[in-house]
Amino acid sequence: MIRLSAMGDVAMSVPVLRAVIKRYPEVEITVLTRGFFKSFFRDIPRVKVYTADVNGTHKGVLGLYKLAKELNEFGFYAVADLHHVLRSKILKQFLKCKRFVALDKGRKEKHLLISGEKFEPLKTTHQRYADVFQKLGFPIDLSNPNFPERVVLNDRLLKLLGHDSKKWIGIAPFAAHQGKVYPLDLIKTVVRQLTPHYKVILFGGQADREALNHFENTINLAGKLSFDEELDIISNLDVMLSMDSGNAHLAAMLGVQVVTIWGVTHPYAGFGPFNQPEENALCADRAQFPKVPTSVYGNKYPEGYEHAAGSISPETVVAKLKSLLS
Repeated sequence: MIRLSAMGDVAMSVPVLRAVIKRYPEVEITVLTRGFFKSFFRDIPRVKVYTADVNGTHKGVLGLYKLAKELNEFGFYAVADLHHVLRSKILKQFLKCKRFVALDKGRKEKHLLISGEKFEPLKTTHQRYADVFQKLGFPIDLSNPNFPERVVLNDRLLKLLGHDSKKWIGIAPFAAHQGKVYPLDLIKTVVRQLTPHYKVILFGGQADREALNHFENTINLAGKLSFDEELDIISNLDVMLSMDSGNAHLAAMLGVQVVTIWGVTHPYAGFGPFNQPEENALCADRAQFPKVPTSVYGNKYPEGYEHAAGSISPETVVAKLKSLLS
C-alpha cells in the first residue's frame, strides 16, 4: 500500500509506480489517497485506489483508526509512505503489515539550498520515491520510463478543440503562490506570439476561468471539463508550458514535453517534472534575485521577489517552445 496526498506529490508518484509494476509482475499496489486523484492511476495495471475521506469519515485520530481497520482487512505485505506527514505517522501506529518505509524528504539538504549555503541540485522527488521501494526490496530504474498512449478524444472534446493541423500547446499560467507565477502581461505576450502558429489551450481551476477569458485566440478549459477529460486532452498536447505547479507534473506523468517557469522556487530542490531535460526549466535570473530559491514551495520570499519569474523574457519562453515543436 502507498500513502499519498498533495496533487503534485501524487502525480510525481505515477511514473515510479509504472516502473514498479513493469519490473515486478507479481506485485499489486493499493494507493491510499483522496478520491479526486483516482484518475491518475486509471491505466496502470494491478494498481487500485482506496479513497481516504480525511474531511469526513477518516478525520482526526479516531477517523484514522477507522481507516486503519478498513485497510487491515486487505492484509498488506508492506506500506510505502510517500507523504510522511503527521497524519500518515498516526495512521502507521494502527496498521498491521510486515514492513513500513517512509519517504526521506531531505529536509536538511533543502534547508541548506534555500538558505544559500549550498546551491547544487538535490536528489529528485521521483528518486526519493524510488528509494522507498528499494528499501522495501523492490529496486527500480527510472532511466527508461514507459508512458501511456495518447487518449483517443471523443467527439465532444474534438468539437470543443476544433479540427486543424496546428500543434497543441497547453499553458497553465497560475500557481498556488504569487512568487511562482509569471507576470500576466508577459504570459499574454507569449500567447500572442504563439497563437498565429499553434493551438493554445489554457488550463486552470474554476477560479481562474474569468482571468483566462482575457487571453485572445485561445481555448479556455478552466472549469469546463471533468478531471478525466482534462487528462485526456493533456495526453494529446505536443508541449505543456507551466509554472512550478501540479500541471507540469500531470503532463510529465503522461509523457508530454514540459517547459516550466520558475520564480522564487528552483528545480534544484528536486521538484522538477519527470523525465524533462534541465534546459526545459526556465529559471529566474539569480543575478537580479540572488536569494532564489527563497523556499521549497514558493510560499516564502523577500519583498520585491514576487515577480522574480518576470526576469525571464517572453522571447526566451517562446524560443524554447518553438525549439521543442520544430
